[in-house]
Amino acid sequence: MIFEPTDLQGAFVIHLQRLVDDRGSFARTFCKKEFQAHGLLGDFVQCNASFNKTRGTLRGMHYQTTPHQEVKLIRCTRGAIYDVIIDLVPTSATYLQWTSLELTPDNGKMLYVPEHFAHGYQTLSDDTEVFYQVSEFYSRESERGVRWDDPAFPIKWPDRKHVILSPKDRGWPDYIGHKET
Repeated sequence: MIFEPTDLQGAFVIHLQRLVDDRGSFARTFCKKEFQAHGLLGDFVQCNASFNKTRGTLRGMHYQTTPHQEVKLIRCTRGAIYDVIIDLVPTSATYLQWTSLELTPDNGKMLYVPEHFAHGYQTLSDDTEVFYQVSEFYSRESERGVRWDDPAFPIKWPDRKHVILSPKDRGWPDYIGHKET
């Protein structure tokens, strides 16, 4: 794996290093020792898969508060997503900044999302599947989110006209005024 820092403090794009031969390829998607060598948390307690039927589906922007803050490792296993994270760590040099990247099975990229970062994505194709590893169990009491179109974060979503949202994601408040990490 190749660990590439993003513009946001503590977040990384992780590139798979595929070993290719006439049978196909092999790549390691996680190694606790390699994560620790880069100063990253690698104690994942749960894995989740999200299937999205329709292009334009937007899930986010989610995070969990203390004491259930979580690290996420995100990988697209089918289709394509526009993946977005927002730094919500008040002491961070990149506080309130966001970054994005496209994740596909072919590009071999994963996104390491630090604690107290909001995460979300929009599907770029039908029948898209996303695989998450998370460092903390889901906690309804600690679950938070900010609106996908919150003016505090001028995210450049690829398709703003055909966004498919859950009622919960549509109802997240603006971030300013409820800063709770």
